[in-house]
Amino acid sequence: MKFVFTDEQLALAATVRDVLRAHCPPAALRSERRPAWEQLAEIGFFGLLLPPDADGLELRLVDALPALEETGRACLPGPVVETAVAAPYLLDDVAKLASGSVCVSVLLPGQAYAPDADLADLLVVARADGLHLVSRDSVRLTSRPGVDPCRRLFDVSFDDSVLLDRSYVPALRRVTVATAAQLIGVGRQLLAAAVTHAQVRTQFGAAIGSFQAVKHQLADVAIALDFAAPLVHRAALSVDDPVVPTVDRDVSAAKAAAGEAAALAARVALQVHGAIGYTDELDLRFWLARAWSLSAAYGGSAVHRARVRESVIGGDLRRYP
Repeated sequence: MKFVFTDEQLALAATVRDVLRAHCPPAALRSERRPAWEQLAEIGFFGLLLPPDADGLELRLVDALPALEETGRACLPGPVVETAVAAPYLLDDVAKLASGSVCVSVLLPGQAYAPDADLADLLVVARADGLHLVSRDSVRLTSRPGVDPCRRLFDVSFDDSVLLDRSYVPALRRVTVATAAQLIGVGRQLLAAAVTHAQVRTQFGAAIGSFQAVKHQLADVAIALDFAAPLVHRAALSVDDPVVPTVDRDVSAAKAAAGEAAALAARVALQVHGAIGYTDELDLRFWLARAWSLSAAYGGSAVHRARVRESVIGGDLRRYP
């Protein structure tokens, strides 16, 4: 199987990249909670997976992967994948999603807290008796400490809600793969920042990028990202096909690989930058925090590696499709 994106998929990603460069620069991460959301809604980003009768494009998740990667590359704040990817499979009324006028956060099994719940107009919360749809007016939020200042976490409680008659599984699979795609974008941006810094920072009269040890670390990051990206592509193809028997294994393989690649990119970028990488003045800290927070979102690498291991040990050696 050839994991190559089509011209249309890449063109969509290029459009999203241009919007984010114009409306979500690093400076916006310091002052805005949802930069570029209006502009993304104008180009149809939040309606990519919606049906045409909801002003959507009815694309597959694999079609949106390059665009989702760009949201990670830009470190776009807000519940992006929750609104654009999870909500279409959780809500009955999706008419307002495409316009960007409704923001959605989710608290699904495996999560402790809801991301960016204070920005959400609607929350979908999994409880023992099923999925609950909770409005902004009915929810009580308690802020919890998190590593990512642009992805705030909240404990959720409520009294009034609407019980949704559907499974959370399709949404959870897709939001996990979408998060993995964002991690690839975060990792690529961290690698680019590290390479740029290695070319201009000098020690002993030479750029540190000329040192063999630095070259090896940067090469390791590039290889990890290039190995993880096809796994994310495969997982998207699996969740788009309702008859793929290995879908859960594929989703876990993608999330584990993408999370580990992004974490490696963060570690190497920090090592290349040195102590300055920790400072508030350097924008690098936003991507470091995003790599760490998304690596833990919807199951960390240890959880997903365990699921892959259980599948393989159990004798499930089937290949796609």
